[in-house]
Amino acid sequence: MQIGPFELPNRLFVAPMAGVTDRPFRQLCRRLGAGYAVSEMVTSRKDLWHTLKTSRRADHTGEPGPIAVQIAGTDAAMMAEAARYNIERGAQIIDINMGCPAKKVCKVFAGSALMRDEPLALAIVDAVVAACAPDGVPVTLKMRTGWCDSERNAVRLARAAESAGVSLLTVHGRTREQGYKGAAEYDTIAAVKAAVGIPVVANGDIDSPAKALQVLQHTGADALMIGRAAQGRPWIFREIGHFLATGQMLPAPATHEVKRWLVDHLHEHYSLYGEHLGVRTARKHIGWAVRALPGGEAFRAAMNTLESADAQVRAVATFFDALSQTHLVLPLAAANDEPLAQFA
Repeated sequence: MQIGPFELPNRLFVAPMAGVTDRPFRQLCRRLGAGYAVSEMVTSRKDLWHTLKTSRRADHTGEPGPIAVQIAGTDAAMMAEAARYNIERGAQIIDINMGCPAKKVCKVFAGSALMRDEPLALAIVDAVVAACAPDGVPVTLKMRTGWCDSERNAVRLARAAESAGVSLLTVHGRTREQGYKGAAEYDTIAAVKAAVGIPVVANGDIDSPAKALQVLQHTGADALMIGRAAQGRPWIFREIGHFLATGQMLPAPATHEVKRWLVDHLHEHYSLYGEHLGVRTARKHIGWAVRALPGGEAFRAAMNTLESADAQVRAVATFFDALSQTHLVLPLAAANDEPLAQFA
């Protein structure tokens, strides 16, 4: 799998998710089988580049390459400047966001709202490609199937983006109107793949090895991008990779392994955010990790009252140590919601 000059180890990508795919999460997913990860969306607004929030989003310290940064905005010149700014800070691939359905993004006509204004969308693509060309930095584009059912223009935009010099396209199989509701459809992704000669990545509702194979077969896509299914289950990448390579399902991970992965992730998370904010933002990651486990909901409620990193890590370790006494491998679903132990 190739993006410009970069050869990737596999065709399994981590989706850029605001508030989720920070450096510690990207590194965890890469460690557990993802071949490529794109940063959280970085604004093209210059006045926000030096805020702590944006600097954290653009932190790639110690991260394996290629470093991919997603940018979002509505002004072609600003997007070009944002591309150059991020390249100067280590970005090796620039991804243009035309897929985010969030209201606060779309209300300023960024993200998937750009699909309603094709001339502006293509002006942005042209400007970003031109800004990246002197450094040989590939430009990729993430979009949806269209704005709504009656405005599915992904194929037309894909052809235009390819002509403008985009190196790879990712298509989420929903319209902006759907948000994340309903089921993703893959016919449009297949149509995009048939219409262009550059690599196409399929995204949306890929939550198991079997579904991954189904989507690849249906769309003919070159790669898969996985987002929400990796929340609390980052080992889904190695499960899918193993299944695609062998046709065999990988056994569930050992409970003690999951504990180690989560504790290591927490320490990296605190290192990036500091203890006060880190404890609070780690709660969602812990909640996702335990939500389907026996006693998970009771544990999550107790864990959310903890205010220190040490207490949080101790609680997680205690929970998984107790779980491992009855489940050597991670159970697939919660058998009950009774507490397993004291958590702090």
